[in-house]
Amino acid sequence: MTADLVQDSWSRIDAWLREYAPRTFATLRPPAGHEEIATAQEELGITFPPDLVASLLRHNGALDGPEAFRFSTGDRLLGVSGILGDTRFMRNIADDLDEEEAEDYWHHGYVKFGSYGATSDGLVIDCRTGRDSFGAIGRFFDETGTSFGKADSLGGYLAELAGQLDRGRDAGVVTFNGRLLWAWAMPARPEWGSADDPLPAPNEQLPELDLSCSPTDLLHASYLDGLEELGALLAVLPRERVAEAARKQLRRLAVETGLNKYPEIKSALDALERGEAPSRPDQTDPLALRLRAVLVQANAHRDDTRRWAAEKMAHGIWGSPYRSVYESAGSRSRLTVDWRADLHADLGNPSLPPTPDEQFWGTLRNPAIDSSWYAAQYAQEQD
Repeated sequence: MTADLVQDSWSRIDAWLREYAPRTFATLRPPAGHEEIATAQEELGITFPPDLVASLLRHNGALDGPEAFRFSTGDRLLGVSGILGDTRFMRNIADDLDEEEAEDYWHHGYVKFGSYGATSDGLVIDCRTGRDSFGAIGRFFDETGTSFGKADSLGGYLAELAGQLDRGRDAGVVTFNGRLLWAWAMPARPEWGSADDPLPAPNEQLPELDLSCSPTDLLHASYLDGLEELGALLAVLPRERVAEAARKQLRRLAVETGLNKYPEIKSALDALERGEAPSRPDQTDPLALRLRAVLVQANAHRDDTRRWAAEKMAHGIWGSPYRSVYESAGSRSRLTVDWRADLHADLGNPSLPPTPDEQFWGTLRNPAIDSSWYAAQYAQEQD
C-alpha cells in the first residue's frame, strides 16, 4: 500500500511540475531498471524498503544543476548511482564508530537518497529490516549526525511534498522562469521609528557608515553568478538599465524596511529617480546622520534587516549600480519570496538567458564587472 502511495504521490508531483515548473520537471530522470536496483542492494548488502524501490522505478534521480528537482530541504533526488556513491562515502567516514555512535551519526543500514551537494548533508532512509524504523525518513547533518522523524515512509514523505506543492507559498513553494524553488521570507518590522525622530547632533557618538563606495567600483563576477540567470542578465544589459533597476530596488527595500518614512532618505531616493546624483557626504551630513542613527536604533531593536538595509542604502546612493542591485537583492531575499520576479520586472522583463557557466563569465566583456579570474580559467581550458 505504501508503494501505491509512492506512485500516487509522484503522479501528483509530476503533474504539478509539468504545469508550473517544466524546467525542473525536465531534470527528473526516467525509471531505473529492476536489475540495476537489485545490483545496488547486493553491493551495499542491504534491502531497500519497497517505497524506495517504487520511487526509483518512477524516477532514477534528478539531473544535477541549478534547475534540478530538490526537496524542500534543498536536497536533490538521487538515482541508483548517486545512492551508491553517497552511501559508500558515508560508510567510509563512519567506519570507526561503534554501534551506539553509529545509530546517532551514520549506520551501515542507512541509505542516502537525497543530497545537498555542497556538503555531505542529505535525506536518509533506514534500511534495517526487522525493525519498526524500517523505511523511516531522516536527515543527515555533517555536524550533528542523523535524526529521524521526517516521515514513517518515503511514500508518506512524497505525499507530504505533493501537499506542499498544492499549498503553494504558504509551504515555501516558489516558481521562477520555469523552475521550482523553495523559499521562506520574514517580513521586516517597519513599525518602529518615526519620520519626526530628530537627527542626532554631528558630534554624537554613532557608528560610521562605509562611504568608500564609488559609482566606478568593480563588482566581482562571482557575486552576480549567485543570482543565476538574473546575474547573467545584469551582466549584459546596458549600464543605464541596470542603474534604473538599482534605483527601483533601493526604493522597494526602503519601503519594505520602513526607511522610506525618513525625509532624508526619501528625498535622496527621489533625487536618484530624477537622475540627480547626490553629492558625496561626510559622516555629519543629514542623510549620513539619519542612516547612522538607524544603525543604532536597529541594534537596540535587534532588527538586523533594517540595519543591513541602512548599510545598503549608503552603497546604493553613492556606489556602483551593479553592487547596489546585488546587495538590494540579497537583502530583499530575506523579506519577500518575490524578489526574483521584482528584479526581473525592474529590469524591464527582458528575455532571460540560460543560467551562466564559467564560459559565460570567462568571455564576458563588461568594464563594470571583474571577471578576470573566470577569463584566466577559460583561457587555460582553451590552451
